[in-house]
Amino acid sequence: MIYLDHAATSYPKPPDVLRAVARCMRECGGNPGRGTHRLAMRAAETLYECRREAAEYFGAAGPERVAFTMNATYALNMAIKGAAGAGDHLLLDRMAHNSSARPVFALADAGASYDLAELSGDPERIREELEHKCRPQTRAVIVTHVPNVANREAPLAAIGAFCRRRGITLIVDAAQSAGSHPISVEKDGIDVLCVPGHKGLLGPQGCGMMILGERYAGGKTILEGGSGVRSEERGMPDSPPERYEAGTPPTPAVAGLLEGIRAVRRYGTERVLAHESALAAAAADALRALDGVRVREDAPGAIVLFEVEGMPSPAVGEELDRRGICVRAGLHCAPLAHRVLGTGKSGAVRASFGITNTERDARALADAVAEIAARHGR
Repeated sequence: MIYLDHAATSYPKPPDVLRAVARCMRECGGNPGRGTHRLAMRAAETLYECRREAAEYFGAAGPERVAFTMNATYALNMAIKGAAGAGDHLLLDRMAHNSSARPVFALADAGASYDLAELSGDPERIREELEHKCRPQTRAVIVTHVPNVANREAPLAAIGAFCRRRGITLIVDAAQSAGSHPISVEKDGIDVLCVPGHKGLLGPQGCGMMILGERYAGGKTILEGGSGVRSEERGMPDSPPERYEAGTPPTPAVAGLLEGIRAVRRYGTERVLAHESALAAAAADALRALDGVRVREDAPGAIVLFEVEGMPSPAVGEELDRRGICVRAGLHCAPLAHRVLGTGKSGAVRASFGITNTERDARALADAVAEIAARHGR
């Protein structure tokens, strides 16, 4: 099997990640923050170590600025819905995934308003876009750092500087960039960085992070419950991370995430991007040479988005699966982005490369698509 669906989730996981999950379930089986016995304390230590590692890697002010969530979608919902309400205005990236778009749409249904903005590319043009579309009521700008269907990148530092000058909350969806692109919460002026653990950070599914900038004082909560501290109070604690962590955390997944972050740091973020981009570029070049195949994006990055002429994208994905190649076809939960790209009702086929892929995988993809296109053409 050739796995080219890393934009959905990374696979296979590093051996250290698998061992950490199993070891945690054997040796750290208590509930962190809910007891003083040794198993609870070991679990709490695991969470702290992951917070510390993540804060260092993402340039946050300290471990307490890292809150664990179920996934990046959960983090984005908390950040977006906590930042605005009826009468407020938001700016949403035109390339947004539904994990950002749907919370904004839900707020709009409840009386907020929003505009779409082009937030990737030239920083000066983006600054002009922000100047034009921001209002006195604008509470947050929601940026897709790297889309899940295109190799575009938002200039975070430029957008962060604008938002700081205006007192606007900057929320960043780093689902496709965490682990492969340099990000610094403080240097880039990010208020809330929303990160999945299971993609570029190589951790298990079921754990993500909401990493808070130092100036971020906290918005409304959308989930309340036990936090292990200040149990006598009616509401959630005021301070992070407990304010955003109602209920029992996914400690085994956090243990795996900790080892995933360490693996990425050992390998090097720049090397990750260079490796993935080189493979994607080789695959894209080979696909462009095929009759009846259209590659949608030319920018460097880990994603190759393509179509086979006259063939629905899901059908292409099924044909590739029969040949042992895992890709994702369709709208990729990103209809706004596909609208920008002009990829039609059936979307497109996405091959997304990861650190475990090789040049042989890129050649195999091109050979398989060539066969599919030739057969379909007859």
